[in-house]
Amino acid sequence: MCGIIGYLGYREAYPILINGLKKLEYRGYDSSGIAIFYEKGYSLCKTKGRVYDLEKKICLNKIKISGTTGIGHTRWATHGIPNDLNAHPHVSNSNNLIIIHNGIVENYYAIKIVLSKNGFTFKSKTDTEVLVNLIEFVKKENQLSLEEAVRISLNEIVGAYSIAVVDKSHPETIVIAKLGSPLALGINDKEFFIASDPISFIDYTKNALYLKDGEMAILKKGRELDLRKIGDNHKLNPIIEKLKINLKQIEKGKYKYFMLKEIYEQPKTILDTLRGRLLISTKGNEIICINGIESNKDVFINAKCITIVACGTSWHASLIGEYLLEELARIPVEVEYASEFRYRNPILDRRNVIIVISQSGETADTLAALKLAKKKGAFVFGICNVVGSSIARNVDAGVYTHAGPEIGVASTKSFTAQITVLILLALKIGKYRSVINELRYKNLCQELISIPEKVDFVLKTDNSIKKISKEYYNVNNFLYLGRGINFPVALEGALKLKEVSYIHAEGYPAAEMKHGPIALIDSNMPVIIIATKKGFYDKIVGNVQEIKARKGKIISIVNEGDVQVSMLSDHIIKIPIISEELSPLITVIPLQLLAYQIAYIRGENVDQPRNLAKSVTVE
Repeated sequence: MCGIIGYLGYREAYPILINGLKKLEYRGYDSSGIAIFYEKGYSLCKTKGRVYDLEKKICLNKIKISGTTGIGHTRWATHGIPNDLNAHPHVSNSNNLIIIHNGIVENYYAIKIVLSKNGFTFKSKTDTEVLVNLIEFVKKENQLSLEEAVRISLNEIVGAYSIAVVDKSHPETIVIAKLGSPLALGINDKEFFIASDPISFIDYTKNALYLKDGEMAILKKGRELDLRKIGDNHKLNPIIEKLKINLKQIEKGKYKYFMLKEIYEQPKTILDTLRGRLLISTKGNEIICINGIESNKDVFINAKCITIVACGTSWHASLIGEYLLEELARIPVEVEYASEFRYRNPILDRRNVIIVISQSGETADTLAALKLAKKKGAFVFGICNVVGSSIARNVDAGVYTHAGPEIGVASTKSFTAQITVLILLALKIGKYRSVINELRYKNLCQELISIPEKVDFVLKTDNSIKKISKEYYNVNNFLYLGRGINFPVALEGALKLKEVSYIHAEGYPAAEMKHGPIALIDSNMPVIIIATKKGFYDKIVGNVQEIKARKGKIISIVNEGDVQVSMLSDHIIKIPIISEELSPLITVIPLQLLAYQIAYIRGENVDQPRNLAKSVTVE
């Protein structure tokens, strides 16, 4: 995944591009670059490394940065290693066309061979340089305008893209297009802003258009937006939306890293996700309102099974959803990796419900799984965080998580927001199907309201977690154990540690420890155990004793008032007592804090861990 930005208007483009790239850096930070256009020419600078390195290079080389048209890019490498040559923008052989690109051109090699036979040469190892030269070839051979050359070229492309292209001879025009990768357009009087994520232009306008797959736009200075279909050049009527992003949500405030800020935001984001959906009156009536379920009530009542499809952290939330839906709604549930589901030939029909979960709503594998499910006639329900995203626009029904912008690459608040939605879905569907006891339903609804306060309590354990982190920040391996609904929490805790600290960690069901992982346990192996009172506690005690007998270092997450596990542990982190169904919302918090604190002590860049991007919009 990469971040692209562009500006066309009356202001100086450089500060808009640089500030926008800084906000998009969570999308890719292997390399970055900009091109600023002026009459009949342009200045281009790109470099391996961060946007800070780009600014430094521009300053040291005294590169001209004056102009009111510009495009910029921050890269997460797919084709070609991170270096100056492979950084964007890329330039055609004639130096006339300049492009920035997010996505993958799958048939780039075949196109490259054809272009090579026609005299084109290539400096980089990227598919993007092939694309810009294809556009140049089509334009020159057929004497076409830039927009028509782009349209024809994109009809030959297999893959995914969002692009912005400029011809240096006409710096008053930018052509943009989208298929599979996100692209938003900010619109003001006499100016346009282009971005992978509208947070990069929210300072300037809240009027936005989200391009749909297969759409392109021709932007001309001082002209109205010209929106068209790539396939047949049919002119479209643009639909402008008002952005509802709060600027404070995309600023760190008092926190050093976004990850820590987003961990501490969870009492609010869980409450925001519940707000308007869980209604508890003074008369003791508990009502869950989810329009996407209510308007499709019969679909969920008559569903023969539910398949949840996701990737990464969202997949872990899906596993928790499996426990919840089977326990509270009594529907068979399967959880699939989107990357595997899309390449299988799943047996689906109209009685299958597919739930797709994605923070960004742009995850390539999940989006492809969605399209496959719809093609086979299944009903598709979406859970995502980003309004107007591709998944939100393509599902039959869905629900937003209301977690707000998540900038840290390692997902935290989106995970608990997804779990909150899944709890609400399970309770709502269970009520519709008349399979949940009324008292249990009421008690869980009441407890849900208390969750933000309980999360806030757990956040106050951060100082004790810092002490534990100082003792174990330099180890090579961690083992995470949980049972039942907290097994996926163990997986998520291990993933968080791997992502931000680069320490190898594995999550296992606690009972599976003796089937292999116990061979690893010695005095150098810290083992984190989720040992809640209401979740197979006696069995967990036995697992702890097995670790203790082998001199493993035990870090336990226990309920207040715990005795047995606490006596056996080297360290304990206390959390409030909560029903087992809701416990993942609480047990994951100390694991997020532990991952953050260990990475911070190790001096890692917590928000932008190496080799990772926030949203994987390519395969």
